[in-house]
Amino acid sequence: MSPSDKEIENRTYDEIEVGDTARLERRLTMDDIKLFAVMSGDVNPAHVDEDFAKSSRFQEIIAHGMWGGALISTLLGTELPGPGTIYLGQTLRFKAPIVLGDVLTITVEATEKNDEKHRIRFHCLCKNQEGKTVIEGDADVLAPTKKVRRPRTVMPHVRMAERRHLHELLEAASSPEPLPTAVVHPVDAQSLQGALQAARRGLIIPVFVGPEERIRKAAEEAEIDLSEFELVATKHSHAAAERAVALAREGQVGALMKGSLHTDELLRAALHKEKGLRTERRLSHVMAFDVPTYPRPLFITDAAINIYPSLEDKADIIRNAIELAHAVKIESPRVAILSAVETVNPRITSTVEAAALCKMAERGQIEGGILDGPLAFDNAISESAAHAKGIDSEVAGRADVLVAPDVEAANMLVKQLTYLADATGAGVVVGARVPIMLTSRADDAITRMASCALALLLAEHQTHHPT
Repeated sequence: MSPSDKEIENRTYDEIEVGDTARLERRLTMDDIKLFAVMSGDVNPAHVDEDFAKSSRFQEIIAHGMWGGALISTLLGTELPGPGTIYLGQTLRFKAPIVLGDVLTITVEATEKNDEKHRIRFHCLCKNQEGKTVIEGDADVLAPTKKVRRPRTVMPHVRMAERRHLHELLEAASSPEPLPTAVVHPVDAQSLQGALQAARRGLIIPVFVGPEERIRKAAEEAEIDLSEFELVATKHSHAAAERAVALAREGQVGALMKGSLHTDELLRAALHKEKGLRTERRLSHVMAFDVPTYPRPLFITDAAINIYPSLEDKADIIRNAIELAHAVKIESPRVAILSAVETVNPRITSTVEAAALCKMAERGQIEGGILDGPLAFDNAISESAAHAKGIDSEVAGRADVLVAPDVEAANMLVKQLTYLADATGAGVVVGARVPIMLTSRADDAITRMASCALALLLAEHQTHHPT
């Protein structure tokens, strides 16, 4: 921790000149909104109720206006002038909404000084990541005349269902170009809004594929403007899936996003032997989970596609998970192959297959990660549990990837983490020519955007590291 992190120091009235500035940067998370609502009691559904927010003017959750105002107060009270400052007045003009994922740059600039009363006026400005002004105003303060330097107070940690890792995904995906994405059969408001939210974040360029009349009717009912985006008309959902896959084969889009159709419909088109998106690898679904009690992102596979995978299938499932981990900059992911026990038991097939997969990795048949298994769940994610069992492993207790024995185990694990551990996950199908996002109506905004971020990072990685 640097000295500036350990201490808080002011600038006195005499030290401040007209034109002096201070700034800070802050990304809006759902935790910020929840904590502000708890503190203020402002539970306006526009801020905390996603279903209501979808039907509002902005069609998504927005921050409390005074959240941005509080960040201005933070700058004035901790940086310029800093401790000893007395607020006299503040004007604020709210120019645009602040939505989840926005990165605000807050700036205060000294514009006037009153030498007789030690008053300073500051112009206050909040801009989002696009350079758009969202809040503007002026503050009058009584500046301190005595120097103050104090230890910085360490505030208690408030643990909520954090989505730190999902926001890190959004941060990591902020530099590549948006990914042209076929949104398949988006005939409901949720599908359209999810795609447009990701487009506004610069993650995707949506191409809407499906029955034109139904898409436009859904957009009209939800007051959504589709005029700037391409719409490829098809007769029904089957045709939409086939056309979207064709667009991917032709290189016109770099990813697929499921709209309002069954997952089987979309995957059936993607897996078609002649017209699909098959590669030499088997397709599998990987979830990137944010678990509040776990210190790193946790990838879980496969809870959606492969029901009872064979040994060969599991090898591909692992290769796909490693590739996705590489895409999000985990250089050598630790892969835990799960079973009920951590010893090889011929009567438990998953333990035998886990051992075989580890041997395959030793022989170079599975590359790019560190494998260990069989491992019981506790030994995979808890170092103390692994130590108690006498397991000495680079993976045990520190796994980045959990490979379940079958879809039943993976599905139960995913849902237990979601409903009992406040975990949040974003997923993508790996192993096809392009990433496929199987978004759900139940997904909230940050989950949908994180799925798009995963697809974008994976597509970018595959461009530079083709398999």
